[in-house]
Amino acid sequence: MFMKNVGGFDRFARIIVGITLIVLSYTGYIGTWGYIGIIPLITGLFSRCPLYALIGLNTCPLSRK
Repeated sequence: MFMKNVGGFDRFARIIVGITLIVLSYTGYIGTWGYIGIIPLITGLFSRCPLYALIGLNTCPLSRK
């Protein structure tokens, strides 16, 4: 459905931020809102971001034509 549009540093940063938010929320340091880290984690793991597709942004060098 979606082409890959997240690549390189963007992907790495999303995964790290997602994991960090989830862990901080799980440990009770920041509260339950930290589970929103699921969103950057999933978009980083699958290299697909629906928001990027909407605005026409692409950071994945392999899928550019």
